[in-house]
Amino acid sequence: MDSIPAPHPDSARAPETGIPWRDTGLIPPDVVVEHRPDGCILLRSGLSMEPPARSVIDWLRRWAAEAPDRPMLVQREALPDGRWGDWRGLTYAEARERADRIGRSLLALGLGPERPVMILSGNGIEHALLMLGALTVGVPVAPASPAYSLLSQDCARIRHIAALLRPGLVFADHGGRYARAIAVAREELGPDVPVVVPDGAAPAGACLRFDELVGGPLDAEERARVEAAHAATGPRTVAKYLFTSGSTGMPKAVINTQGMMTANQAMSAATTRFPAPGVHLDWLPWNHTFGGNQNFNANLRTGGTLYIDAGKPLPGQFAETVRNLREISPTTYGNVPVAYAMLAAALDQDEALRRSFFSRLEAMAYGGAVLPLEVWQKMQDHAVRTTGSRIPFLTGYGMTETAPTATSVHWAALPEAAGTIGLPLPGVELKLAPVGTKFELRIRGPIVTPGYYKDPERTRAAFDEEGFYRTGDAGRLIDPRDPAQGLIMDGRLVEDFKLTSGTWVHVGPLRIGVLDACAPVLLDAVVCGLSRDDVRLLAWPNLMGCQKLADDPGGSLPPAMLLAHPAVQGRLRQGLRDWNARNPGLSTRVRALLLLTEPPSMDAGEITDKGYINQRATQERRAALVGALYADPAPAGTILLE
Repeated sequence: MDSIPAPHPDSARAPETGIPWRDTGLIPPDVVVEHRPDGCILLRSGLSMEPPARSVIDWLRRWAAEAPDRPMLVQREALPDGRWGDWRGLTYAEARERADRIGRSLLALGLGPERPVMILSGNGIEHALLMLGALTVGVPVAPASPAYSLLSQDCARIRHIAALLRPGLVFADHGGRYARAIAVAREELGPDVPVVVPDGAAPAGACLRFDELVGGPLDAEERARVEAAHAATGPRTVAKYLFTSGSTGMPKAVINTQGMMTANQAMSAATTRFPAPGVHLDWLPWNHTFGGNQNFNANLRTGGTLYIDAGKPLPGQFAETVRNLREISPTTYGNVPVAYAMLAAALDQDEALRRSFFSRLEAMAYGGAVLPLEVWQKMQDHAVRTTGSRIPFLTGYGMTETAPTATSVHWAALPEAAGTIGLPLPGVELKLAPVGTKFELRIRGPIVTPGYYKDPERTRAAFDEEGFYRTGDAGRLIDPRDPAQGLIMDGRLVEDFKLTSGTWVHVGPLRIGVLDACAPVLLDAVVCGLSRDDVRLLAWPNLMGCQKLADDPGGSLPPAMLLAHPAVQGRLRQGLRDWNARNPGLSTRVRALLLLTEPPSMDAGEITDKGYINQRATQERRAALVGALYADPAPAGTILLE
């Protein structure tokens, strides 16, 4: 077993270019490696961490005492015409007092570990207060994806969650918008389970306005009851039931404890030294582990201010994010790669946006997909132009079952290897377990879930004989001779499939290889070919890369014209030819590719709870396109190769 600190240049100077990194206080990587006789490789961090907090509420109470007037959460008012108005905020002192009052009401309603709170709505101040109030007195919360309520015709997943959890209270931030989901929950739970909405406008039955749930000041007896309930909570207390995407069935309820969440924050704190308190702008949903655990809790731990972004990296919705970033200068910023591509294009045209965005930015973070090299470079070009320094990009790997982050790239690294996920965080044991020709990533430590609610069979199957959680993901060391370079994703174990010839197709390496060969045209891809004669791809374009090739930096060309541009088509064809020349085998050669215009949908299960493309779910949802891809003739726009 060897401790291998990474070779680490002066963090303020990048030798590749001579352009300095912004001095963020990032911690160099340090890894301990153990090779076992059975072929397993064990990795753990050589860094140490402080003991975790007892509860996330300890952070709320600390800052309510030390910085009572500091804004904790800020969001824009929703206007009747669908636009967003002025900011409204909530201080730490206000949040603590209202959380205690809500905790009082939840106890009075008989809620507890077996009667959780079910939340139907997206991010918002009322959502946050209800969550904090519940966690204060040991009541678990179960935030369901708003898509389960708003996009589904029968709200089957809402019915499933209600039947599984039997919540003692249901919350929606808009009675009319969530009326159908509320009605379905009531059918399952009965009319006496209270529904809380801001305005009281909900279907008939027991209904409370949110301000009634908050109520007035606590008297001495009520405060004593709240304090006793809070004192009874601890690291093993169930804090949340978070639901996986459920793309191949109904979502599983992943148990998240207070200890999982506080341990994950202690681990992150050991690898970064960002100035605190920070300022953050974030849209990632709180029903998802990265938005609700990593981002929300990181802000709470450091006593920062979180601005809730009503924008999203979708056509017609990203303008709101740009508007917000003109006003709010974040100290760290996290988003998905497609958002950085959109942001880079917006920065091209807007000097005020550049000044605001970079003025105090210490680091950027991404997850969910590979960050294209040209997007990385474009963001660095903007950073250098604005500040004279480069800004580190951080990333990592995790899931709902690890609350969420298990590995991270927590040093100023160049994007030399697509799919890099870094090294285990302090306190995490990571096992590379041989499974066929690959290594499965398995995780053990205080961040790992105790299991799935009311599902002992799945819980048993999720762990190996040593208590490591089986992720189902494959990974490998970038350089086995130098483990400190970190790990790289190697696909999903269940993604690989056989062609009609019986030849195995290894999806992970093929997907990453083609993306690299066709750069900068492609953002991500789905590898098709199960029980067919050859491999074909559905792929999403990297619009910023395509604009660069088409000499259209302002994005004036419509997407259809941009993708049909000779320079884009030529680069894509040449990239596929080059790939096929280096990989001529039946299981690696790509016969055809079709570009997709509709982005992958998290709500439809095309993006997993880990943030990666769900190959199987995407092919099932887009079965007609897969069929057309193999039809003769193939649909217009398909690139066919001999």
